[in-house]
Amino acid sequence: MTPLQLTHFTATSCLGRGVSATRAALEQARCGLTPCRFETVELATYIGEVAGVDAVRLPAPLERFDCRNNRLAHLGLMQDDFDSAVRAAVERFGPRRVGVYLGTSTSGILTTEIAYRHRDPVSGALPEGFDYAGTHNSFSVVDYVGRLFDLAGPAVAVCTACSSSAKVFAAAQRMIATNQIDAAIVGGVDSLCLTTLYGFHSLQLTSAEPCRPFDAARDGLSIGEAAAFALLERAPAEADPEAILLLGAGESSDAYHMSSPHPEGAGARSAMRNALADAGLATGDVDYINLHGTGTPSNDSAESRAVVALFGSTTPCSSTKGATGHALGAAGALEAIICAIALERGLMPGGLHLRQRDPQLQLNYLTHNQRGALRHVLSNSFGFGGANCALLFGRAA
Repeated sequence: MTPLQLTHFTATSCLGRGVSATRAALEQARCGLTPCRFETVELATYIGEVAGVDAVRLPAPLERFDCRNNRLAHLGLMQDDFDSAVRAAVERFGPRRVGVYLGTSTSGILTTEIAYRHRDPVSGALPEGFDYAGTHNSFSVVDYVGRLFDLAGPAVAVCTACSSSAKVFAAAQRMIATNQIDAAIVGGVDSLCLTTLYGFHSLQLTSAEPCRPFDAARDGLSIGEAAAFALLERAPAEADPEAILLLGAGESSDAYHMSSPHPEGAGARSAMRNALADAGLATGDVDYINLHGTGTPSNDSAESRAVVALFGSTTPCSSTKGATGHALGAAGALEAIICAIALERGLMPGGLHLRQRDPQLQLNYLTHNQRGALRHVLSNSFGFGGANCALLFGRAA
């Protein structure tokens, strides 16, 4: 891959709004998870809820897009002057040369869930003002972002469950490499809703306490929400040594099971191997791995086997989902930004809530923050159905 520069990036999650808040929470090893009090949900679980989303108001011309997911997207776009960076890119390249590639899983489905409470008692018809295309449709958030910035370039929603917003980096890279566009807004937005909370609970995958990735007694995940974005452009020949680059992307589809990973992590291993090959790097070049690490017994076990088979048991790694929860379709982008922060600060964040290391998992799993000179970091994102993606980030020098 020809490296691409993350010329601007931002993340909003339960850790806070923007990069500064996210960085501070990671450096303080602070957890953003709280007991679930969302909407009408009655479940004994913890969630990563972003404060203040319901108070966000979309621009009047775009009111048809009003839903929790697009409000969260708007909130995220307004942090770290990201909106200004996008408008500057549009000025440089033109509206047809800037693409939008965003991942999501349930998009604005909460609006539909609420609409179902108000169906016509006779016909069952949904309320007259319900706008499926503007809210629930998976493309809604992409459409909203494109219209917000008056873009006319390619616009794509990627929905591959929990790898959605990692795969957008690879999709945008291919478009830039083939000279279809000069820059791309990439990222992911997924917001809390009843479907995911009750759905994962029905699969017996939610924990009654903050999730404990790679703990011997781990018993499930904590659902979160996030909006995370990066502006991808070609890296200049004389890139700033401090610049953060996308060096490689690896994808795979093992199609082992609808909701369980291959027990030996075959697809995960393939995705990581492909990312290394794409970047022209060897396993020894990777200084830190941000694991998918959901805290479910099967996921952590399979990922551990995949990582150890490829990297051995010495590469430092951790899951940050004990801090953020699992942001599902936004997890890949959120953790990509965490990797960018790691590279900028020389920070390897320790995984939270681990009480007893699982002796069956042979990873070099960090339980406390560590500092070091990081050159290359890997971010793993694995979705239902075996839709896997690994991204390699690095510093320009």
